[in-house]
Amino acid sequence: MYHVTQLDCGLTVVSASLPHMASVALGVWVGVGGRYESASQSGISHFIEHLLFKGTKRRTAAQISQAVEGMGGYLNAFTDEEHTCFYARARADRLGILVDVLLDMYLDSSFAPSEIIRERSVIKEEIAMYRDQPAEQIHDLLNALQFPRHPLGRPVIGNGRTLDAIRRPEILRHLQHHYVSGGTVIAAAGAVKHEALVELIRPWTDRFRPGIRPGFSPAPPPGSAPSVRVVQKSVEQANLALAIRACSRHSPDRFALRLLNVILGENMSSRLFQIVRERHGLTYNIQSSASFWDDCGDLVVTAGLDASEVSKTIRLVRKEMDRLSTRLTGRDEFDRARDYVLGQFDLHLESTENHMMALGEMWLGFGRLVPPQETRRDLSAVTPTDVRRVAREFFHPDRLSLAVITPRPPRESLESILVEG
Repeated sequence: MYHVTQLDCGLTVVSASLPHMASVALGVWVGVGGRYESASQSGISHFIEHLLFKGTKRRTAAQISQAVEGMGGYLNAFTDEEHTCFYARARADRLGILVDVLLDMYLDSSFAPSEIIRERSVIKEEIAMYRDQPAEQIHDLLNALQFPRHPLGRPVIGNGRTLDAIRRPEILRHLQHHYVSGGTVIAAAGAVKHEALVELIRPWTDRFRPGIRPGFSPAPPPGSAPSVRVVQKSVEQANLALAIRACSRHSPDRFALRLLNVILGENMSSRLFQIVRERHGLTYNIQSSASFWDDCGDLVVTAGLDASEVSKTIRLVRKEMDRLSTRLTGRDEFDRARDYVLGQFDLHLESTENHMMALGEMWLGFGRLVPPQETRRDLSAVTPTDVRRVAREFFHPDRLSLAVITPRPPRESLESILVEG
């Protein structure tokens, strides 16, 4: 089902053949994101992602979107800490148009000075939008606590000061340094024949800049004590985010951490949802999520609640962390979590877009395509003892970072609660 071709120019093409699907999703992935940027460049990768949509030598910005949307397709992009991806989805018989549009954007974007000025203002409005949403702003505060003075601690979107300083020559230098054949992957999933995809791409290959993917600064180790930041703001409810520094995508412990996250707070069956919301009625929404990067990872618990209940909620979270560290998860609860993860994995791959995303992330993250059966096997091999072991390893106070946005300061020391539980 999975196919890989590495072309002479250094470009990699990967695909998943899903002949029963009516659509195809195509993505151009570049191994660059926020953690590849200096402090003065913060936001430049995201800025370039925006500018790729603003016109090429053959198409205006409107014509780019019309070429895909005009045939019933969908076009989008994202930038995260380690990747940039711009992608499209359409009927499978329109694959040639998707290749032409996306590679035109990659290789021939104009980066017109007027568009740079205009898009800089657009991104500033995007920043302002996030700052008006405490549930979004809390993540920026949390990352800065976890990774002080490091690219992982800065918003991928950048800030007004750095955006104002970024000019066209710097954009072009960043593009030439990172948008190179050895750091680029073209991924497709759906009713696509791999050989036909490669033949559609081959006429473009001599246009790709040669080069290998540049490196980045390693993540700093966890601190020696929990870190806490409380920001007072005129909001209706408090928002909190608690991060636990964990393992990277390369660690075998990531599978046990994935199940630990489900047991702790990923869904409505989780302990935090049942205890904090259902039993105590402290919040409308509480959840946890796990993230994995090349050299580190984290598990983050978020909640929105009345400011007077922040301390109590943190105590309840710490209590469940301690329980997971000291007691084996019961067989019924463990089996539900494992079956949930396996079921979500299979449902995720039913979408051509999700499948394409998985291909790009796997190749840039691991340098290979991991067969679904291998992932299912590794998840199925996790035991309750493994879950307790990784909880013991990661649920230590020195690995904790807590950010709170609140209309009123807490009456108790949150650092003490994190240490003492």
